[in-house]
Amino acid sequence: MTDVIAGYTFRTMQADDYDQAIELWNGLDGLGLSEADSPERIARFLQRNEGLSFVCEYAGNIIGTILAGHDSRRGFLYHLGVATEHRGHGIAPRLVDKALSALLKEGIDKCHLFVMEHNIEGQRFWSANGWEKRDGILLYSRDLG
Repeated sequence: MTDVIAGYTFRTMQADDYDQAIELWNGLDGLGLSEADSPERIARFLQRNEGLSFVCEYAGNIIGTILAGHDSRRGFLYHLGVATEHRGHGIAPRLVDKALSALLKEGIDKCHLFVMEHNIEGQRFWSANGWEKRDGILLYSRDLG
């Protein structure tokens, strides 16, 4: 599904969008990247969660992204990012809305996301857009390899 607003094109993210997406992500402060963001792993994520992640293009270039997926109980959002020079045009909220609508169609009625502690701008964005910061939950991680 594609829609165009004021020269911005919103569409479902595809695996071949990777090169432009990683370039965008590498240029954004506060967005944490890891080996899980390799081309193969992003392609697998998009395949497993088909139709849930979106990009925004301007003049043929990807200037915004959001990854969305679910575990059949809860949705998760990752890598919401908009190029600095395109902020303030409602792109990020529109990407979020598209991802949440896609998750709702999958029967997912609650969504979580992760924000790096040092990402103050990200924290402000999510709080200003109706998301509640949770206390009392600790995140534990472990490499399996």
